[in-house]
Amino acid sequence: MQGNKFGRPVLGAFAALAAVGAACWAYQLACGLAVTGMSNANSWGLYICAFMLFVGLSAGGLIVASSAHVFGVERFKAVAKPAVICSTACICVAGMLVLVDLGGVARVWRMLTGPNFASPLLWDMVVITAYLAINVLDLVWMQRGDEGRVRRLSYVALPVAVLVHSVTAWIFGLQIARAWYTAVMAPIFVASALDSGLALLLLALLLLDRAGISRLDPGLMASLAKLLAAFVAVDAFLIACEVLTMAYPGAGEAVALSEMLSGATAPFFWAEVVGGLLVPFAVLAAAGNRERCGAVALASALVVLGVACKRAWLLLTSFVHPNVYGGPGVSSGTLAAQQDPAAMWALLGSYAPTPVEVLVVVGVVSVGALVFMVLSNKLVAGGAAPAASAAGADGSGGAGRSSGADSSAGAVAAAPASE
Repeated sequence: MQGNKFGRPVLGAFAALAAVGAACWAYQLACGLAVTGMSNANSWGLYICAFMLFVGLSAGGLIVASSAHVFGVERFKAVAKPAVICSTACICVAGMLVLVDLGGVARVWRMLTGPNFASPLLWDMVVITAYLAINVLDLVWMQRGDEGRVRRLSYVALPVAVLVHSVTAWIFGLQIARAWYTAVMAPIFVASALDSGLALLLLALLLLDRAGISRLDPGLMASLAKLLAAFVAVDAFLIACEVLTMAYPGAGEAVALSEMLSGATAPFFWAEVVGGLLVPFAVLAAAGNRERCGAVALASALVVLGVACKRAWLLLTSFVHPNVYGGPGVSSGTLAAQQDPAAMWALLGSYAPTPVEVLVVVGVVSVGALVFMVLSNKLVAGGAAPAASAAGADGSGGAGRSSGADSSAGAVAAAPASE
């Protein structure tokens, strides 16, 4: 970083990572999904784990931005533009992860020529496309200082932000044959979107402040950190409800629960419970810690990592025991099975991402990081809408409502340019 913008060395490093990811994706297109760790027993893997994570990260950012107008939280307008930039970058990453998981770009055409309107996958594609359009419109109107349109759009953006993660949850929660089949799946996804999205926003604001691109007001940081603690508590409560339901005698989920608590996915489960819920809540519960940048950054990073672990145990637990009782197993369909007939049938699901998968995900995330940094350089450091009055910023008057949505109170104000 140099001056008040992300510099060329940083942008170049992420561009190089994106190029490596693109090369690995091209290799995957040429050789097929057999180069990944996925199989017929584990048809989803790292790509879908990351997809779930970034959909939630994007939804959380737009929910915070829209709440500033829908609920009249004036001081949140100061972080509206960085929040929407984070949301835009994350939803772009989520969309690209779906493309790489399809195995071939040509398959996208089938969703247009032969859509299945009863499929949550189609619902998700429609909602994500609408969500991206809303983010773009929000940024354009914020940059123009069109407060009226931004406020009206917020009333659409807020329910769509909740819906985008609910639909993603229904992809799993409506599958009767797996342990995902539960009515609480959508609330769990929305809760994790709120805490992880807000945590990522706090990390982004601290990064922009550290880079000299914008300044973060300590009071606003403490307020957002307090809200994050509340979101973490709600997320923990919903997870406890689901675990209790699964553990109750006669629930029929004892096998999946055993994998979560002491089996193959237990490390991810306990990493989320301890590192992603208990520790961040303990850190943020202390008022003094909410005013310390280091403590807030640590808690926010742990929340994001904890939600990433949640995506892993939630996705992979249901693949450990294939639903083929009475049969010889599932034909694995892997390269190993083609070379060794003894490896044809799999009685248990097993998955480990290959280097190709890891590098593709790193490349896609790098593209998202580039989107965030370029938009921050252009829209946050490069220019801002007219500053709001102090009365509007404090929420005591209406003057702030007629000014730029991204600049009330100067809590996140663009740093002066240094050429």
